[in-house]
Amino acid sequence: MSHYVTRERVHVDRIATAWAIRRFVDPDATFGFVARERDPERVEGTPFDMRGSALSHRSGKVTFEVLLASHQLTDPALARMAAIVHAADTWEDDTPETAGVRAIFDGIRDGLPSDEERLAIGFNVCEALYAYCAGRRSEGGAR
Repeated sequence: MSHYVTRERVHVDRIATAWAIRRFVDPDATFGFVARERDPERVEGTPFDMRGSALSHRSGKVTFEVLLASHQLTDPALARMAAIVHAADTWEDDTPETAGVRAIFDGIRDGLPSDEERLAIGFNVCEALYAYCAGRRSEGGAR
């Protein structure tokens, strides 16, 4: 089990990255949250999406994309999800999916009082987004 640390008031990229860590890298991972100004070298655990940390925005990619590449997660649904997360986090486009994801994560960030709650709800949203990107259909559901 590993402990990961990121900036407080998690939003799109940090929630999606934490979800991917728990879902595909370390199912027992725990998460902590620190102030934006915190030096990543002074945190207890593996920092992510913090200025100066190895697991953060790199070469035009958001942290979620960096995590997928560093762990060689090549699932096509994750690649589709990464494009949506990237666009929602960077405001680079406004497809219906991107605008919807951004709006939902804005509500999670602004409507829930703690980062633990934000991750709990955000993980459910990420699971749904992953299923959407995989093209999964529920019994009797149409798309």
